[in-house]
Amino acid sequence: MSKLFLTSYFSGVADLFPGFAGEDCSGKKVVFIPTASLPEKVTFYVNIDKKALQKLGMIIEDLEISTASKEEIEKSIANTDYIFVSGGNTFFLLQELKRKCADKTIIEHISNGKLYIGSSAGSIVLSKDIGYVKIMDSTNAAPDLNGDYSALSVVDFCVVPHLTNFPFKKVAEKIIKEFSDILDIRGISNNQVIIVDGERVETLTAKGKQK
Repeated sequence: MSKLFLTSYFSGVADLFPGFAGEDCSGKKVVFIPTASLPEKVTFYVNIDKKALQKLGMIIEDLEISTASKEEIEKSIANTDYIFVSGGNTFFLLQELKRKCADKTIIEHISNGKLYIGSSAGSIVLSKDIGYVKIMDSTNAAPDLNGDYSALSVVDFCVVPHLTNFPFKKVAEKIIKEFSDILDIRGISNNQVIIVDGERVETLTAKGKQK
């Protein structure tokens, strides 16, 4: 049964996480995968999300997929309570997950009930195919995909992050306009999260914050 916390920006909705997890997060171990941020010039969100996790009392174990061995990847994911996949370039993230077979490892652990947290690219990559975000992220960062953007297929909908937030507001709106007739598009702002708990799928907004 999948248990997913899919965000645009984890720190914007971090207060909602303990309630969703259904437990005290203090002392819980989270494997933190920042891989998507590697091709990006702006990466401040990585440390901000880390601080939000630490504020909840979690112990962070960094896992850089692109440089880790398959054995290290499997061990790190197996030995932590939660999986966190950070934002950045979704195509580069998918390329590296596939290259190291980490996609299969993550899918297996999600299927076995391990809680998964996605932030932006980390949320998008769970869809069946990430081609719909080509106008948001550059495919040039992932030449090894060779135009095959089939992703993890954990969910049957497509997350569009940063819906009302600069600098992605216009491009997010364009994606929704272009694909809403053919895909199950779920747009969320930086203050919203899509939670998946088995058959339950719901979009929540952080208290006291606008959509």
